[in-house]
Amino acid sequence: MNHPTQPHPGRFRLFRPILAGATLRERLVGSLGALIGVCLTGWLCSLSVGAGASLPLIVAPVGASAVLLFAVPASPLAQPWPIVGGNTISALVGVAVARWVHEPALAIGLAVGLAIAVMSLTRCLHPPGGAAALTAVIGGPAVAASGFLFPLVPVGLNSVLLVILGVAFHRLSRRSYPHTAAPAPANVHGTLDPPPQLRVGFRDEDVDAALAAAQETFDIDRDDLALLLREVELQALVRQHATLRCSDIMSRDVVHVGTDDAVGTARSLLLDHNIRTLPVVDGEGRLAGTVGLRDIVHADGPVSAVMAQAATASADTPALSLLPRLTDGRSHAVVITDAAMHVVGMITQTDLLVALARLRPSSA
Repeated sequence: MNHPTQPHPGRFRLFRPILAGATLRERLVGSLGALIGVCLTGWLCSLSVGAGASLPLIVAPVGASAVLLFAVPASPLAQPWPIVGGNTISALVGVAVARWVHEPALAIGLAVGLAIAVMSLTRCLHPPGGAAALTAVIGGPAVAASGFLFPLVPVGLNSVLLVILGVAFHRLSRRSYPHTAAPAPANVHGTLDPPPQLRVGFRDEDVDAALAAAQETFDIDRDDLALLLREVELQALVRQHATLRCSDIMSRDVVHVGTDDAVGTARSLLLDHNIRTLPVVDGEGRLAGTVGLRDIVHADGPVSAVMAQAATASADTPALSLLPRLTDGRSHAVVITDAAMHVVGMITQTDLLVALARLRPSSA
């Protein structure tokens, strides 16, 4: 019996997306940002230097900078200093090489090579900088006549305007730019111990050793890489125990307090029931926040004045996905709610610890 020929899994791998996490929506947003950013950069430059200027209003490397800025805004190569510094410094290197090296074949290679070296030393490595250096060498009579003004106008001006427009666009589209890595777990208790998340699993020195062993340069911030690896560990744990839901381990008889109740009432409930967190509900029984002894130790008045934002989850949420919130040193409980935000249960650190102990395979 003949079977249809299946495509070899590696046959079309060169045509697969190469950016981890890329989605169609992200690409469309990036395309729109580049369209707006490049158009406005050219228009603003025309207002600044005049439409009749001998130099171009916008240089080609800015198009490549726009790809990085709008398509991969988390890349270390797409941050403001690499864009502005990388393009401007590289153009400056190109102008200097063109002035003192008159052999074209040598000048073009020297300009790009020196641009990479200088960008690396000044911590502004930016791939379009190589094109900026090359443009300064082969840009023609207008660029040559401009001399050392060319790195500033139009290259530097283009780059600054593009970054400003990029910051505005990403803010409007609710994307984080300039990119900052999520802060590493910190000890919130004022002691010298590392936070619980960093006492087990891999450490920062393990990430450094792995990068050194790979002998590769990756387009990702080191702190972002460490954060991603910790998230991979969590997702693998959640996947392995996905059948354990919040509804399986939550407390259902939840003691709570109203928003209009006095702080003294909350204090009494916490002490009488020997618990650390109370859900706070409004007049319609919907969750409004939480309150703990730390919040009310020196407080008076209504509970609504001192309550904190609640950590929440649904009953169908995988229980182990609560690990980050219950080990951050701040949250002692997660309130389980229904779609209308009514309290249906609560999971404390103790509940999750007991569940983890039962999931641990017994030693032979």
